Parts: sequence; C-alpha cells; structure tokens
Amino acid sequence: MASARFSLTTPLGRLRLLSWVEGISYLLLFGLTMPLKYGLGIPQPNYVMGMLHGVLFIGYCGALLDAGLEHRWGFKKYALGFVASLVPFGTFWAERKLFLGN
Repeated sequence: MASARFSLTTPLGRLRLLSWVEGISYLLLFGLTMPLKYGLGIPQPNYVMGMLHGVLFIGYCGALLDAGLEHRWGFKKYALGFVASLVPFGTFWAERKLFLGN
C-alpha cells in the first residue's frame, strides 16, 4: 500500500512522502527536542533534529516546486503548500487536501 500511496517515481508522489516525513520531523523538533533543550538543558538532540528538519524542509520546498511545475499549479496552491510547511500539522493537511486528488 505504501508504494501505491507514495510513488517515488513521480514528483507528486515524492512530495506526498516528504509532506509526511517533514511534518513528523517538525513535530519531533518542537514536541521533543525543544523541551529537552530548554526544559532539561540537553541541547544535543535539538542540534541533530534541527539539522535533519532543515534538510527535509528544503527537500519539501524543492519537491513542491517540482510537482507544481509538472502539474501547472497556480500561485495559490504553491503558497498554500509553502505556508502549510510552517504550521504544525500543516503538511499533513496539505498532503490530504492539496496533493492527494491532483
């Protein structure tokens, strides 16, 4: 099922997969490693997760551009996809509402 849902052979499939992975990394960054850093004084996990999330965010933005160019999306869809990456749980919403039925 996962291969049919997130086909890595298409730009849209890669974007949908990155939507989930980037969203999970965002939640882990803010829900786990930030409290460790600022609440318990353990900064090391935040460095690793912060770097990983940054790489995934850049990948998401690149995949958004790639899928949008292939499907000729308008500015509104690009903007919603980008803004969704800045909001917790936003990429999960974007994967379902913006990218699923394309």
